[in-house]
Amino acid sequence: MAILKTFLYLLVYPGFLFLLVYSTFCEWFDRKMYARLQNRMGPTHTGRFGILQPVADIVKLLAKEDIVPEKADRKMFSVLPVIGLALASTAMLLLPVWHFSLERPSPNSFPGDIIVLLYILSLPTLIFFLAGWSSTSFFAEIGGARVLTLLFGYEVPLFLAVLGPAVMAGSWRLAEIAHFFQQRPLLLLPNVLGFLIAVICLQAKLERTPFDIPHAETEIVGGTFTEYSGKKLALFRLMIDVEMVAGAGLLAAVFLGGFPGGVFVGLVHFVIKTLFVIFLLSVLRAVTSRIRIDQVVRFAWRYLAPLAVLQLFIILLLKGFVL
Repeated sequence: MAILKTFLYLLVYPGFLFLLVYSTFCEWFDRKMYARLQNRMGPTHTGRFGILQPVADIVKLLAKEDIVPEKADRKMFSVLPVIGLALASTAMLLLPVWHFSLERPSPNSFPGDIIVLLYILSLPTLIFFLAGWSSTSFFAEIGGARVLTLLFGYEVPLFLAVLGPAVMAGSWRLAEIAHFFQQRPLLLLPNVLGFLIAVICLQAKLERTPFDIPHAETEIVGGTFTEYSGKKLALFRLMIDVEMVAGAGLLAAVFLGGFPGGVFVGLVHFVIKTLFVIFLLSVLRAVTSRIRIDQVVRFAWRYLAPLAVLQLFIILLLKGFVL
């Protein structure tokens, strides 16, 4: 039974098969919401309401010629998309989606898993940088440099914002943090500021508008992915979708009370809460326009980091004098 449970966890839910289906659905949801917020239709023709458009895009890329630049580091250039997708999928496996109780948590739940999850979600940024650097393309190298510069802006506020609820719950384990707020839902309210900061930082981590400067088509063609095509570009696109699901799942687990109710009810909670986070990302994408890389870093350190510290200070006061 334990072997079957592990098999289902790795391959079915929240494993790779679930990720393939749900991440493409989330991309469709994001594109549809983004279009409607701009008074456009979005995907319409591929499948009902255009729901199969992300799948069609990936299939089309898989069928295209896979070109490797002559001067590129061929091994590094080819292996990075696979490593990136593996990292994003591993991050997803650490979410407490099979959380029945503290005695029966997710198979991969352990003390300190929130730190490991944050660390794993940081690694795709390095994958993007290495992808641009190994391409030996001028535009890709500029995009890679911008990716690392962006990392120095949003990473600290994101960590501070996410760790606030962990401090309030007195645990570094995602299942215990989720359980704490399920028992005390009113304590989610003091974390609203941290949640908003985390949403903005997740938008930057995913390099979406207004933080899409590493891939600015009007300036550097396609940035990091300028030289990528075919199967490798398809893997990168799927990696970004999976990373969006994992990031939304992390915010839902920490700030929205997790996914109570076992596998099936927990799945419903997971879908509703992650789609809510993605909806906020779509709204942020629709109401803003691209800003310069120096403006991103300045905004992160002048506003996001101090607000994240203020949020943490409020949590410490509540922890010390109220709870």
